[in-house]
Amino acid sequence: MRMRLMLLGGGSALGQALIRLGAEEDIGFLAPRPPENGWDAASLTDLLDDTRPDALINLAYYFDWFQAESVAESRLATQERAVERLAELCQHHSIVLLQPSSYRVFDGSRVTAYSEKEEPIPLGVRGQALWRLEQSVRAICPRHVLLRFGWLLDDSREGRLGRFLLRAERDDALFLADDRRGNPTPVDDAARVILAVLKQLDCESPLWGTYHYGGHEASTSLSLGQAVLTEARNYRSNLVEDVSAQAHAARPDAADEPQHAVLACKKILHTFGIKPRAWRAGLSNLLDRYYRHG
Repeated sequence: MRMRLMLLGGGSALGQALIRLGAEEDIGFLAPRPPENGWDAASLTDLLDDTRPDALINLAYYFDWFQAESVAESRLATQERAVERLAELCQHHSIVLLQPSSYRVFDGSRVTAYSEKEEPIPLGVRGQALWRLEQSVRAICPRHVLLRFGWLLDDSREGRLGRFLLRAERDDALFLADDRRGNPTPVDDAARVILAVLKQLDCESPLWGTYHYGGHEASTSLSLGQAVLTEARNYRSNLVEDVSAQAHAARPDAADEPQHAVLACKKILHTFGIKPRAWRAGLSNLLDRYYRHG
């Protein structure tokens, strides 16, 4: 890798997966420790004025964007301002910006898979914030790659998967939507995709733009939960047996979570040659890490 790579959010689950995968291929990252109160416009300005990497992967707010149950609107507004400043700095210093985004920019009304050509209509405050920051990046920093991911699954205790597994140990019954669909995407697979994109950008291929990626085989929330529990029972015997179907409309997060969130991944395949991997194949390593760290 000729490019000097900077990774904001190296301590996040996706950041750690990226560092692990990079190390296997002798690819290193500058991964600065964030300030006590997190990255903001001022601290990002100082950082990039001093270091000036060739490419920057922005996972600074990974947990809030992809794993948190909810995020305060004021917190998202601060992050939006920081990303806008980050885009300005990348443009000023000729730094390639790789910015993750999410299926949340869509409203979930489309039954078929969303391509990059579909017009985003986000539902909740998080989706709306992600859509606004996408627009900022496009307008300010032409040398960017926006990667929209499906349902990201990681090994954090407080994340999407961790909350589900804690409920599976605590509750007598679980209810999951059988009419809500998306692309489960283990964090190791997302890291593989980011690294593959970086390698091609390192060859000075000007493949800027927006791309979708999600694990192969769309799934309902119910099917995903059943698959996770089957694997998790290799580590815990006290998990709930009763997992029942529930309509998306009856779920407490129905107003914020898109009902249909399947992403079409043809563009990233045709442009970068990145093939979707089956998400089920990644569950074993993911759960092994979750219970080992727990």
